[in-house]
Amino acid sequence: MPTVTIDGTTYEYEGEHKLLQFCLDQGIELPHFCYHPAMSIPANCRQCLVKVGMPKKDRATGEVETDDNGDPVIQFFPKMQASCTVDVQDGMVVKTQRGSEEVEEAQKDTLEFLLINHPLDCPICDQAGHCPLQIQAYKYGPEGSRFEFRKVHKPKRVKLGPRVTLDAERCINCTRCTRFTDEISGSGQLTINQRGVKNYPITAPGEDFDDAYSMNTIDICPVGALTATDFRFKARIWEMSSTPSIVTTNATGANCHYWVRDNLVLRITPRQNLNVNEYWLPDEDRLVYDRFNEHRPDGPEVRRDGELTSASWTQAYARSAALLGQADPDRTLLLGSANATVEDNYLLTQLAEALGTDTPQYIPHVEEGAGDGWLITDDKTPNAQGCERLGMSAVDHDLLGAQIANGDYDVIYVLEDDPVAAGLCTADDLADTDIILHYYNTDNDTLPASDVAIPAAMVVETVGTYINQTGRAQRVRPAKEIQGVNRTLMMEMGKSREDEHGTPFDRWHNESNRVNCKPGWESLPEIARRVGSSMDYEKGPKQIMDELQSTNPAFKGATYKAMGLQGVQLEDVEAGQTA
Repeated sequence: MPTVTIDGTTYEYEGEHKLLQFCLDQGIELPHFCYHPAMSIPANCRQCLVKVGMPKKDRATGEVETDDNGDPVIQFFPKMQASCTVDVQDGMVVKTQRGSEEVEEAQKDTLEFLLINHPLDCPICDQAGHCPLQIQAYKYGPEGSRFEFRKVHKPKRVKLGPRVTLDAERCINCTRCTRFTDEISGSGQLTINQRGVKNYPITAPGEDFDDAYSMNTIDICPVGALTATDFRFKARIWEMSSTPSIVTTNATGANCHYWVRDNLVLRITPRQNLNVNEYWLPDEDRLVYDRFNEHRPDGPEVRRDGELTSASWTQAYARSAALLGQADPDRTLLLGSANATVEDNYLLTQLAEALGTDTPQYIPHVEEGAGDGWLITDDKTPNAQGCERLGMSAVDHDLLGAQIANGDYDVIYVLEDDPVAAGLCTADDLADTDIILHYYNTDNDTLPASDVAIPAAMVVETVGTYINQTGRAQRVRPAKEIQGVNRTLMMEMGKSREDEHGTPFDRWHNESNRVNCKPGWESLPEIARRVGSSMDYEKGPKQIMDELQSTNPAFKGATYKAMGLQGVQLEDVEAGQTA
């Protein structure tokens, strides 16, 4: 097997590798700015320089020359090489900044050059604290500056488009942003303007940077040149917690981080998963963060004397059970949700069995033509496949809408959806029907017609599983704290929310902004027990998923441990192949 020696340690390898990426894969830190594994390699930052040599061979015989100790004689290239462009070869010897003072000095010189015209605005820059240039300047740069002249000034606070703002003075011309629009999103909306120390990325005259993936350029910018217009100056990186999860805007189930301060979601950024979204996240997945903070309910409500009034959780559960218990099962409709977790929908199917009603259906939310064939899908729900695997079917919109309008149902139980907003029925159609509604936001159009309103925890507040359009099971974790957090949520919060360990005096450790809501896997068993069903899951959603994956072949292997942070691919039960 071929080998390569890096700073005295020999590594075996197979296949073809670029030296920089190979080092990173081995946990060897090499500073770099312009390189990105998903894009072309311009080698223009020169920060990843290393010394590279190969065994010296006799020109006549082709045999490797050896020294007195029998070791190969290494002939190093006369100049240092940009490791991002070097192909790893058998017998190659590499010296990084850890093994060569020459490389260490070269990296210092490169950083000094990059910092010559860079503004000293770290105290006000949004990237401060997680800026690769800032971090590498501390690790590998010179201790001071010898530059005594006036820095070159460039345009500042330029709105390239609706979502991205440019501070051109900070740009180090890595060209990651322009390569992204050329090679990844394909919009070609960014180009480099001017030359030399005066150049920076910009759009063509009269054109907006409105690429559907424009905010990815913010993530890959190694400095603070490109920032999110709606996030500028809102929070520092050390004031926020970062929770790994997935977005629920559509059926891709792209992996993300939810960033929280004061128990409010302030931004959403991509999380690498090569099996789902690689390194990227559409803008539409990021811009829903306000939905987790605004128009949230303040506890359950029960209709009294024609008005929805505040009630305790016990009262809401009792009222829900009373409505379900006294209704004719044939005139009871249970609606699941492609927005809800697998666990919540599974419990709803069990409730349907206990009541003797038909298997729940779910409302599809498909916008024909909205998808782009990549990460944006026509299906605007995250768990339609999860519903299908549970045996639920999508509603026949016209048929069910007519049945509701004709008064065929006395009770309708709605799990985390909005039939009125979905166009399934109107509020007037529900006037003579008892509605039990689990809902996320107070702008839910079905809420005014409800008899019992049960606030449901959103994806950032719960634990659960979603199945994306390709059949990949992925779990979510709580990024926000809700009122009355149970043991399961507390344990999960402890894993992902470092700010939970702060003091009351820390700015980000805030007791407010906690919504009075509950996950479906907590509220559904409470209602089920009151209608005589023994729905006992003391260990919470993990126990529910363990039971489901062991009893339903469509979910086989979807344990929390197997899903981890990258998810697990489920099999297509009908075809016997992976979906």
